[in-house]
Amino acid sequence: MSSPSPDPAQVAAALRQISRGLAALADAISGVPDRSEEDRHVAVMAEWGRRGLTRHEASRLFRKHGFSPQAAGGWVRGDWLEVRDDGNRYLTERSLRWLAEQEAQR
Repeated sequence: MSSPSPDPAQVAAALRQISRGLAALADAISGVPDRSEEDRHVAVMAEWGRRGLTRHEASRLFRKHGFSPQAAGGWVRGDWLEVRDDGNRYLTERSLRWLAEQEAQR
């Protein structure tokens, strides 16, 4: 009896999972600079500014500062980040106020 052929959609989904896992592993061993989480939040927001980022650009920025790209979902739920009608991600006014306060204290 022969086994059923693999579903191409399932194979593609599995490969994407493997890819994300390898990217996370690479980020973990690449040596994110030794900074506090708050300092990394400030760095992400300062680099982001008022411009809109695509999903890919936002993910890259999160990774650059030692965060998982999935952290963006938590930022949206916490009203730190919003997705606008153009599909881009923007810092909310709450985020921009917090960033200005942090920068003033430093």
